[in-house]
Amino acid sequence: MSLIAYIPSPSANGFHIGPLFFHAYGIMYVFAVAAAIVITRQRWRRNGGDPDLAYEAAKWGFPAGLIGGRIYFLVTTPSQMPPHWWGPFAIWDGGLGIWGGIAGGVVVGLWRLKRRLPREQLLQFWDAVTPGLLVAQSFGRIGNYFNQELFGKPSTLPWALQISPLHRPPGYAQYATFQPTFLYEIIWDLSLAAFLVWLGHHRKIKPPGLFALYVAGYSGFRIFEETLRIDYSQYILGMRLNFWVAIIGTIAGFSWFAWIQLRGRASCAPIVEPMIPRSRPAPAPAKRAAPSRPRT
Repeated sequence: MSLIAYIPSPSANGFHIGPLFFHAYGIMYVFAVAAAIVITRQRWRRNGGDPDLAYEAAKWGFPAGLIGGRIYFLVTTPSQMPPHWWGPFAIWDGGLGIWGGIAGGVVVGLWRLKRRLPREQLLQFWDAVTPGLLVAQSFGRIGNYFNQELFGKPSTLPWALQISPLHRPPGYAQYATFQPTFLYEIIWDLSLAAFLVWLGHHRKIKPPGLFALYVAGYSGFRIFEETLRIDYSQYILGMRLNFWVAIIGTIAGFSWFAWIQLRGRASCAPIVEPMIPRSRPAPAPAKRAAPSRPRT
């Protein structure tokens, strides 16, 4: 059966410049970090903070996120590691686990900023970072598209994704098109980012309430996504490992959000940089009027 419409997969996952090969997956991560920095700078500046703190958070958080994401991937799917000495470091082959990447990047980035910001401002920075993280994740999923990975069950929908025989998992060689779960996640991430920005502008959310909703919202989507994906995974009680991680993340995120909003009062006010008044010269003393002479 020939399909009228489908999404074709790219013929290559990168390009050569001389002897060097540039992986699209890695390039997308560069764009992801750049987008997160730009968005965070803009949001933090609007809140009255120093926008350059976004660079410092990224400088420490991005490497930690790569390490955390790779460790999570290797721990949960060790059989997918390339059988070479450099296998643990080949993030372009197998990729990163988003749970470990976000956890590692956020923890280390905020730990670094803890030296620069008081507690209340640090919590506000969490919320400022949140939409940028979702946009960055959407860029990362474009890298999955170039790698022909993170797709779902066979499908004949008009937006089904064509997968080359080399990238089809065992047992699915006879199918040509699959659910583009990477695309579903891109749409969800961008929609959730827009919603959280709107919510922050129209409702008084105690920080880091937006970050807690990000955890809950993204995890909730992953519950759905994990029921579609067919790539290799560890299974627990008949379900993919990340299905259970997503359930825990959803419950934890909503519970955290409720606790934040119900706890003691927290400031949601913008940060106002202290203004140093300019020194003004002291006013000259008023001249005394000369005593009037009595008229004769």
